[in-house]
Amino acid sequence: MPDRTGQAEAFDAIGAHYDSAFPHKDGQLAAGRRLADALPAGSRVLDVGCGTGVPTARQLTDAGHRVLGIDLSSGMLDIARTNVPSQNADFRQLDLAALRAEGPGGVGEFDGIAAFFALLMLPRAEIPYALRLLHGLLRPGGLLALSMVEADLDDAGIPFLGHTIRVSGYLRDELRQVVRDAGFDILDEDTYSYAPASTDVPPEHQIFLHCRRG
Repeated sequence: MPDRTGQAEAFDAIGAHYDSAFPHKDGQLAAGRRLADALPAGSRVLDVGCGTGVPTARQLTDAGHRVLGIDLSSGMLDIARTNVPSQNADFRQLDLAALRAEGPGGVGEFDGIAAFFALLMLPRAEIPYALRLLHGLLRPGGLLALSMVEADLDDAGIPFLGHTIRVSGYLRDELRQVVRDAGFDILDEDTYSYAPASTDVPPEHQIFLHCRRG
């Protein structure tokens, strides 16, 4: 499995500063609300790269769904457990690449998956595999809410809240193709322009894809 220790340590250090740097998550809030509303009552949902648990894990549990939030950063998970104390939320330190439905350490299947800005932390070579893995964790007809930043990047180091993280991205046509190639039907798409507060990251275009397992 790839060594992502550096990424995890960066987000451990960023910790609570993340939410103050990104106070306006309009796109993520809208996509999370849409996912929560589209799922059957009491659905089981995987929140990939859950971070501090807000807004997504909190939205989903508030809507009555059961959430497994995973993240590489133990520091972020500690904050998530405080932010989302619901008995319907379970937060675990897991690498996306290690997820399996069955077998030792299996996490089971899900009715929905939220993957907001999680896959951009992977090299491009790993993103199609990650999408196929998520496809396999969804029950037939299950929903995926996915967001990426539109950018022609592959494992590029960028400054982020005083640290360097490595990110990847696609231009939107290529992103759509990668998602479809993994077996998903794209139901809808939204785009937001976003300028983070108090960071040296330039404004970005965020793409939100609403998908169903094909």
